[in-house]
Amino acid sequence: MPGKKAVLKSRKKEEAVLTERRKVTPEEKIKELEKEISTTKYNKKTQHAIGMMKAKLAMLKQKQIARSSVGKAKGDDRYAVRKTGDGTAVLLGFPSVGKSTLLNKITNAKSDVAAYSFTTLNAVPGILDYKFAKVQIIDVPGIVSGAAAGTGRGKEVLSIIRNADLVIILIDALYPHHYKSILREVYNSGVRINMEKPDVKITKKQRGGVSVGTTVKLTKMTKKTVVDITREMRITNADVLIRTNIDADELIDVIEANRSYTKSLTIITKADLVKEAKLKELVKNIKPDVVVSAEKGTGIEELKEAIFDKMGFIRVFLKEVNKSADMEEPLIMFKGCTIKDVCMKLHRDFVTKFKFARLWGKSAKFDAQVFKKLNKALADEDVLELHMN
Repeated sequence: MPGKKAVLKSRKKEEAVLTERRKVTPEEKIKELEKEISTTKYNKKTQHAIGMMKAKLAMLKQKQIARSSVGKAKGDDRYAVRKTGDGTAVLLGFPSVGKSTLLNKITNAKSDVAAYSFTTLNAVPGILDYKFAKVQIIDVPGIVSGAAAGTGRGKEVLSIIRNADLVIILIDALYPHHYKSILREVYNSGVRINMEKPDVKITKKQRGGVSVGTTVKLTKMTKKTVVDITREMRITNADVLIRTNIDADELIDVIEANRSYTKSLTIITKADLVKEAKLKELVKNIKPDVVVSAEKGTGIEELKEAIFDKMGFIRVFLKEVNKSADMEEPLIMFKGCTIKDVCMKLHRDFVTKFKFARLWGKSAKFDAQVFKKLNKALADEDVLELHMN
């Protein structure tokens, strides 16, 4: 009979084989990390550890996405929409939240409407014509939990919002708990709503490790955490310049460099289906921008105004040389636009042929002020006269 040592050695070998057979899968590792992050209390002592866990989680998700995309066909043409108009907004929500009904109310679109889920099976665009602005509103299929991971064509639907100027999140008054789910799916898809892009510059170099420079005081993480997260995400030699007080999530966003930053509106729909007291409670908890009932037609004008304002439009009136300005129909631009942006919108050749411009309004120190450079910023209701070579 084998001795005690031989038996123990044999058992260890068997245990090693069993351990090898049941290796933790990447999906299990992701779930474990997510659970550990959510259950770890955030404070100065755990700040670094949580940051490192988030970096490891990001790397695991990168690998997961890379594996899932191998050999897969390109996106479904039903979700490809050509952008048009002065800006694009997407209606996003769970099935039967009232997107199609709302689209038909505020635009010229004819999206199918029915009292059951998944009526809209493709992306339906319409045009909202308001205050001379033409806003493309896109009704996409309703998303469900797990959309960002691909459930129910969620990836295709969420990919549309990456290129939108505005995301309109619709919450059914009868199902307010959907709100957190939608925010989670949007975040997991790489879209950051109502957030500014962090002002961080990462310059890779050949040697010297990772050095961190800041122009602001970091209160959400230390420089050591910045260095360790950067290394964890396979950047071993780089100069990192931070100009905003970022946290670990924002640093990871910068490193991954595939995030989309856009504005959003939150709308409670079907307000007529709940009692007034319940509606007040929802407004207090969710803090929507607008409350609507598409069936009753209430809140529709408020929604149009909210879309116009959130888009950040300004009106620029154009004037031909030796003629009066056209004050009837302005050119719709975005806040922060320049003379070059106006030229690009009118005709690409205008940029190369530009000689100078005369300007009236808030952006000028005096009427008919001359500007010879294209980078002059414009303001709402400015009057612009372009001179070409």
